Amino acid sequence: MTNLLAQIGSRVWMPDNMSNYGSEVDGLFYFIYWICVLMFVLILAWMTLFVVRYRKREGYQANKPAPHHSTVLELTWTIIPTIVVMIIFYFGFRGYMDMATPPSHAYEIQVIAKKWNWNFVYPNGHVDNNLHIPVNTPVRLVLQSDDVIHSLFIPTFRIKKDAVPGRFTKTWFTATSTGEFNLFCAEYCGQQHSIMKSTVVVHDAGEFDGWLADAANFLKKMPPAVAGEKIFNLRGCAQCHTVDGNRSTGPSLKDVFGKDVLLVGGSNVKIDEDYIRESILEPGAKIVNSFENVMPTYQGQLRDTEISALIMYLKSISKHYDGIIPTEPLEKDEQPAQTENQ
Repeated sequence: MTNLLAQIGSRVWMPDNMSNYGSEVDGLFYFIYWICVLMFVLILAWMTLFVVRYRKREGYQANKPAPHHSTVLELTWTIIPTIVVMIIFYFGFRGYMDMATPPSHAYEIQVIAKKWNWNFVYPNGHVDNNLHIPVNTPVRLVLQSDDVIHSLFIPTFRIKKDAVPGRFTKTWFTATSTGEFNLFCAEYCGQQHSIMKSTVVVHDAGEFDGWLADAANFLKKMPPAVAGEKIFNLRGCAQCHTVDGNRSTGPSLKDVFGKDVLLVGGSNVKIDEDYIRESILEPGAKIVNSFENVMPTYQGQLRDTEISALIMYLKSISKHYDGIIPTEPLEKDEQPAQTENQ
């Protein structure tokens, strides 16, 4: 029944369904929707009838005593809504249990939410701010938040799950079609909540493994400054720091390397490699004057080579740095050792 209602009402309120249990969600939604429409029409019709028929008019005498009780009517308006509520509960609970119970072979991806960025961590350690998944494969998401409550919402998959500080939450789905789909934060999480969005990229099964292997090795293929810019965008740095000189949640990073800045408390510090590394791993250690301590730590999330790439990127966009920017990747592909033939 719910599937039939979903087909009847498809594309009225919802985007196209692209997940395994989207039809159940849509079916229940439209069941409740049409029940509400029916009740609205009935109530409005009876109200209009009563207003016209029982309006006050000259020569009309009210019945005395007026009717005040009907057992049949009271049973009717109690039993029928109870049956409807139980139907809604049954399909809602069945759908909830399906969403809460992933199959044992589901592909697991860690999700880290923070102001105002999504990080998706894959089993091989690669981190991306877009969610890449294989088609027709159960995917299990394990969510956590570094600061406040966020809510991962993928409309086409009918998925919405909160990421709560201090605990893990889980959900799963199977994408049934390839393509790119919108991902949003559906919980107001601060001033720039509206920009906390991402993209779900669903790959063909044969393409996903190749994409993941290639994406995880970008440090071995890019010059450090280019790799640093990629990390800057992937890890959400661009959400709070501009590179054009304009002020944002955090200070702009244009021309900062080699510059002296005033800190909270009145002291000065020169922005060099050590300062940048410390600010990434312990962001509350030295706060630039007129800014708040709102940056989350990246301790345990960034490797030394990634931090070095970020530093090289900041050098490349600073007029205060006049050194040489390396053009060779910081990480090299390991070559097999050569042995002499005996």
